[in-house]
Amino acid sequence: MKEEAKKLRLNCNLAQRIWGELSPSLLQGLQDLTARYDLSVASGDIQQIDGRWYITHAGLLRLAERRRCHAIRASLQKEVSDPAVNRWVFKATIYKTRNSRGFVGYGDADPSNVSPLVRGAEMRIAETRAVNRALRKAYGIGLCSVEELGRLASSPGPSSENTPGRPHSKANRSSNGAGRLRDRLCLLIRQHQLDPTLVKRYAADFCGTQELREASRDLVESFITHLAEWAAKDHAGLVCKLNGYAQPQEVQR
Repeated sequence: MKEEAKKLRLNCNLAQRIWGELSPSLLQGLQDLTARYDLSVASGDIQQIDGRWYITHAGLLRLAERRRCHAIRASLQKEVSDPAVNRWVFKATIYKTRNSRGFVGYGDADPSNVSPLVRGAEMRIAETRAVNRALRKAYGIGLCSVEELGRLASSPGPSSENTPGRPHSKANRSSNGAGRLRDRLCLLIRQHQLDPTLVKRYAADFCGTQELREASRDLVESFITHLAEWAAKDHAGLVCKLNGYAQPQEVQR
């Protein structure tokens, strides 16, 4: 009981540091999810978006591991997929035990129902959605998963003109391409609740420059694609990687 109370307290405290003051109903929902599924905010198992909780692919996989899931099988449904327009459909089956008949889920993805941040990764997104739906059926999880939300990240956000700390060079102000990349990165940070400062440090390291603004457009675009794919597939692993960039600052203090 003490361990459960500790996990709940950590979840609530961290959730309010990330998303601000939460309503009583959201906190109650978080308590229920912690008690029933042992989900962890720190590990990226759940996210709060627009006043609702969503489970993540990483959270579902960790839950399946804790429940000793026997097998996960995913197969491309060629008859309803269309590579010419980048439309993919997958079927996933979850076997909770060796003798289980299996729980089936389908997932589809095409350019019309995925975020612009992960364009080109529709096949992987479709497979992830299928696995998520099958896992949710197998373990009785009523929460929608983040990866099933489609075009969430394309929702309008604050104008880049008002973004604090934005580079002020003439080249950046006059380049629509650079502005679009900045907007994409800001959307990605907001969607996955990432630390902007740590993302910038990681981006500079990835691009091999002292500051992100010194990197070429092609390098920044490669980084954004890399970050989007990692966030979609393994949010907890990405957060762990970003946390590594906080250590130098702490040592200096």
